[in-house]
Amino acid sequence: MNNNLAGEAHRPGRIEVVCGSMFSGKTEELIRRLKRAEFAKQRVEIFKPALDTRYSEIEVVSHDRNSIMSTPVDSSSSILLLSSDIDVVGIDEAQFFDDGLVAVCNELANKGIRVIVAGLDMDFKGVPFGPIPALCAIADEVTKVHAICVRCGALAYVSHRLVNNEKRVMLGEQAEYEPLCRECYRKALEEDKNKDKTH
Repeated sequence: MNNNLAGEAHRPGRIEVVCGSMFSGKTEELIRRLKRAEFAKQRVEIFKPALDTRYSEIEVVSHDRNSIMSTPVDSSSSILLLSSDIDVVGIDEAQFFDDGLVAVCNELANKGIRVIVAGLDMDFKGVPFGPIPALCAIADEVTKVHAICVRCGALAYVSHRLVNNEKRVMLGEQAEYEPLCRECYRKALEEDKNKDKTH
């Protein structure tokens, strides 16, 4: 085993959070870390919210179509029940889980399990999303990844919703959301307001 992977096999309980806007590569990074752990002969289990069926019912799939098998669950408590005899737990789309996820991740890490969590840090209105802010606070390591603003090419800050729907949870892809930097997001909100006035 080369030195790079020898380090993988000896990472005691910890919480790693990968967060950012949509299309920033969160799931891609989650899959990369989990595949390295599998390569290092660790026992890995991946969970995702049962409501996320965009690309697959049972796989975690990135926008680039990389995938890894996962277990869809309805609540964070199910993750605890299904994580015995595991070295590494991956959790995708963590923003859709209940707030109990924070205690679940802490409990797993305290048992010596490496927990890797990926999720949106803000919703389409730029408001901190679900359990992600609290997970960032208790994490051993936080990686903030960025998409590129589709309007100006700067680092994106938030996922701007392109369709008129006020529901906080709305699964989407490029047709429904665009990554924007802070400045372009501010302009987009002005445009949205003006559109609403004319309709």
